Amino acid sequence: MIRTIIHDEAILSRPSKPAIKADRGIGQDLLDTLKAHSHHCVGMAANMIGELKNIIAIQDGDDYVLMYNPVITKKSIPYQTEEGCLSVRGVHACTRYELIEVEYKDSRFKRRTQRFAGFTAQIIQHEIDHLHGVLI
Repeated sequence: MIRTIIHDEAILSRPSKPAIKADRGIGQDLLDTLKAHSHHCVGMAANMIGELKNIIAIQDGDDYVLMYNPVITKKSIPYQTEEGCLSVRGVHACTRYELIEVEYKDSRFKRRTQRFAGFTAQIIQHEIDHLHGVLI
């Protein structure tokens, strides 16, 4: 189900809680909402649809990836960039890392570890910040 995008910073600045298997419906709603906004959005965190759960969805080229409880375990090659956000107005400066490794549970709740680089790594870092209540 496509959900409404939240712009309330009081909600967006609250840290999320771990996701459990029963939260897979939230994950599907997040994915549906991201796909509905794909013309101007490449990633979303569950708090952007009003759910304080550790779930993100990203677009990686032509594919979509859903991550439950993602954690960045390695990062290297920092750089400065500017980012916008569907939930927060404006463009803001931030530090990101070119290469990251992420541990997460996939849509079947199987543990995965994967490396990401470039723009995909940047998207993931942005969305994981959302899970911690960090707004750019």
